[in-house]
Amino acid sequence: MTPVSTPHSSIPGTADLDNPLYYLENFETVVRWVRRHHSDLLTAEETGHIDSLLALNQPERALVARLVMRTGELFRVEKLNYPEFGIPVADAASGLSRSGWIDDAPDILLAEVFRLFTLAELRPALADRISATGLPAAAAKGLLKDTLIPLHPDPAPVEHWLPNLPTRVIRLNHMPLFDCLRLMFFGNLRQSWSDFVLVELGHQQYEQVPLSAESRAFDERDDVDRYLVMHHCRERLDNGESPETVWQEVPAASDNSWLESRRGRLLFELGKLAERGRNTELALAAYEQSGHREARLRQLRLLERLKRYREAWQLIMAAGEEPRFGAEERGLERIESRLAKKLGKTPPPPSARPALTAFTLELDNPEGHSVEWVAMEHLSQPEAPVAYVENTLINGLFGLLCWPALFAPVPGAFFHPFHTGPVDLYREDFVERRQALFDDCLGALATNDYKSRIRNTWRQKQGTASPFVIWPVLSEDLLNLALECIPTHHLEPMFRRLLDNLREHRSGFPDLIRFQPGHSDPNRRYEMIEVKGPGDRLQDHQTRWLEFCVEQDIPVSVCYVRWTGTGE
Repeated sequence: MTPVSTPHSSIPGTADLDNPLYYLENFETVVRWVRRHHSDLLTAEETGHIDSLLALNQPERALVARLVMRTGELFRVEKLNYPEFGIPVADAASGLSRSGWIDDAPDILLAEVFRLFTLAELRPALADRISATGLPAAAAKGLLKDTLIPLHPDPAPVEHWLPNLPTRVIRLNHMPLFDCLRLMFFGNLRQSWSDFVLVELGHQQYEQVPLSAESRAFDERDDVDRYLVMHHCRERLDNGESPETVWQEVPAASDNSWLESRRGRLLFELGKLAERGRNTELALAAYEQSGHREARLRQLRLLERLKRYREAWQLIMAAGEEPRFGAEERGLERIESRLAKKLGKTPPPPSARPALTAFTLELDNPEGHSVEWVAMEHLSQPEAPVAYVENTLINGLFGLLCWPALFAPVPGAFFHPFHTGPVDLYREDFVERRQALFDDCLGALATNDYKSRIRNTWRQKQGTASPFVIWPVLSEDLLNLALECIPTHHLEPMFRRLLDNLREHRSGFPDLIRFQPGHSDPNRRYEMIEVKGPGDRLQDHQTRWLEFCVEQDIPVSVCYVRWTGTGE
């Protein structure tokens, strides 16, 4: 069956928190969304289970939603209290047992018994087993657990473990189906059901990104299964399983670039664990196959520690022809310099660092205001207003101009109608996959067309969630001042530096901007000012932005504030 293309006019309704069953409405929004838009990726059995779930009566569906959001698959019925069902939870559970959605008498491991029951409940029920071990009756729960579980490894009904204790334990069936639904909806298994089900979605506006089969991350069912395998590999690593064992289960490379980025991240983490375990060959192999932005640097550092200098040199020479990312570029320069000395080669010349303009203000220290706010109030004049913008202004202008590129329906970017931005925003190939769109957006800077584009987007998208535009800060007055005073040949290099590394470069901008619209020099109609209070110093990412601005002849300075009468 072909999945349905969705132009957001068909966004499902969102629940109101005044409705006590709002979570059920949101839960079913997910289920119905996946059923409709990913039907070709679901097996016939999974589709049948979904249809069966949606056909249950409301209290039973609500109980399934509640259980899916809880931890694990085993639950004590007497501990579940949901008065909004309108019927006893035990009755809803019985209905789910008849329809096969729960197991009413599951065999459970002793470890689960310890998780579900209190020490006061366990001691009398396990008294004979405790006595047989020679442990005192008052032994702590942790000691009892560590002692008894290895002696009783097989699962059994709860009555076997806790005879005469009035309890009812149930197991929710089909949890792999719910993991699959969550993956297809969110595009990851990091987000829980609660991240979506327990929020009031109607209070946020979302961009209407067309969703079609071509824009999905998963092209075929094998992609879904491949992701699930990688997720389980990561879980096994997190649970302490050896990287050598997990390495054997890592899927081979695929043509799906979105999945390859996930595979690269898995291999990077596996490599770090192998390195810690002194399996250097496995670590090097994992780093080599990983496309993670930090993998190449880890590989080089490991080769350097192993004194395999020539291998490292060959790798670093090859890296000169490939993209470098922020911190990696600086790390590569340092390693190249060290390797050159060890191999008798000419080291690269040190990068020249431009001088920063700085000035000092001595101000009163009013309580309740930040140093940036105090500096802004002092510096602001009617003919030269100052705004406290930090990372919001340049990011906001960039987000408005490049809105079509940021919200393009690229595969693996949007999974459902409730995203605040593309989920692949920080992937290494984010810009590459949208290069033509970004070229078109930035190309508008060559004419005054960019101003109308930015203003039109500001009006049309007002309040719509964006990873770059903070609407309460980016007022129309601020927007107009910025467009009047910041020339295009300053905006363009800042925007392009942002695109070089969105994760690192979207922060570190100066705190204040002083506008001087009447200045005779169009290059000096504004100035960005980084403010530092007593004892504060520039951070690396701030210094890099300041130095970049100096290199581009963008007016920028550092303001050091001292408090009057304190000597600081």
